Amino acid sequence: MPLDSIKNLVLKSIGTTMVAGGLGASAIRAYTNVVKMVVASAVDEQGEQLHPRKWNHEFIDLPVVKNPKQPSFTGDVVTRIVATPKEKRRVFFALCAAAGLRFGETLGIDIKNISRDCTTIKIKQKVWRNQVHDFLKNEENGHREIDLHSSVAAMLREFIGERKTGLLFCSRTGKPLQQSNILRRWLHPVLKQLNWKDPESGCTTTGSHAFRRFRNTYLRNFTSTPPSLIKFWLGHAGQDMSDLYDKAKNDVQFRREVAERAGLGFELPAEQSVVGPNGPKIENEVVLEMAASV
Repeated sequence: MPLDSIKNLVLKSIGTTMVAGGLGASAIRAYTNVVKMVVASAVDEQGEQLHPRKWNHEFIDLPVVKNPKQPSFTGDVVTRIVATPKEKRRVFFALCAAAGLRFGETLGIDIKNISRDCTTIKIKQKVWRNQVHDFLKNEENGHREIDLHSSVAAMLREFIGERKTGLLFCSRTGKPLQQSNILRRWLHPVLKQLNWKDPESGCTTTGSHAFRRFRNTYLRNFTSTPPSLIKFWLGHAGQDMSDLYDKAKNDVQFRREVAERAGLGFELPAEQSVVGPNGPKIENEVVLEMAASV
């Protein structure tokens, strides 16, 4: 269908068809969100939307998601996840947990958007289905800066090495990685090995939001981090005028100090050289170090 014909009635029809086909409420919401994203992605040479829409959700009447499962990790589980011996996976999981990033946002990080000391990352794009998109899930709040604890920054510097451009996480040819592969080949095998099960939902597998929920829970309940910074780092919208008036996000030095004081809430692995039994042979051993937190 032409994009200019996709309006509220069409979206309502799509939802009705999916309901008749037996899809669940969460799946229907996910698919209709993709429709909205596609319509919104069409812009002119001035960057203005070609087909702006005011979606009438009451009219569209999609099924309500009841009792959604929201698996989350605890600090000790994150510690065990990031203890993987493979460097790329270790850095990826540590960054998701320390910054509360979505997998697509993490895969979309370009090295040029990381500060020289690796303490701040600008989130400007995401990877979805092996493609880089310059629009985020939440356009207004998704574009943001995330401040990292010094221990994660040090890990990031070592991982980047001499690279100056390109995606932080990519294939050998420089192409984007796929979120589905991250789940199936990286995260889910680790969770199976750990025999992990979410105590609240009973889920034995989960996606990137488990890291986001961990980060949000830790900052809200175990640190003195201002609520406005938590929302800023996670890309959440403010709820009232007080949030609108709060300009703490503009004070970079203050943000970095808060990130350092807050710590990680999990133990960060570090590689140390271990001398083998015959002397000259050197092997790497993963050990755990706790990031300072207050």
